[in-house]
Amino acid sequence: MDLLKLVALDQDDLTVISMHLQDAIVRVGDIAYLPKERCFAIVARRFDWEAGSAVPPQRRLTGMHLQQVKAVRVRGIDQSDKDAVLDLLAISFEEHDAPSGTVSLIFADGGAIQVDVDCIEMQMKDLGPVWAAESRPSHGETSAESI
Repeated sequence: MDLLKLVALDQDDLTVISMHLQDAIVRVGDIAYLPKERCFAIVARRFDWEAGSAVPPQRRLTGMHLQQVKAVRVRGIDQSDKDAVLDLLAISFEEHDAPSGTVSLIFADGGAIQVDVDCIEMQMKDLGPVWAAESRPSHGETSAESI
C-alpha cells in the first residue's frame, strides 16, 4: 500500500493537495486549531482519486495540517456538533501581503474555514487505513457519502 505524503509551500503546491482532498469527508470533531502551536489540523477520509477507475472506489484516512497560523474563522459549520460530517470541496489561497494570506477550506452546503497564515506551510499524509467507498463522488449531488 502506497501512502501519499505531500508538502505545500506555495499556491501551486496547495492546488495539488486540494485536488487530492477534493470530496474528502471530515467530521467536525476531527478539526483542531492549536493557537499556542500556531497549527490547524484535520483528519479526513479522502476519496482515493489516484487509484483510478480500474479499482473499486476507496477512501483513505489522511491527516492535513497548516503551520504558521495566526487565526482561524469558521462560517456555516456547527462546531458544537462533533459528529457532523462535512464534504470538503476545495482548498484555496488568497494572498494579502506576500507571503501571508488566507487558506480557505470550502465545504458543501456553504460551510467554510478560513485560516490566516504567515506563509503557506501545509503537509498532507495518508495515515494508513484504506476501505471500500460506497460510491464514486458525483459533483451533481449535494449530500456527503456516509462513512
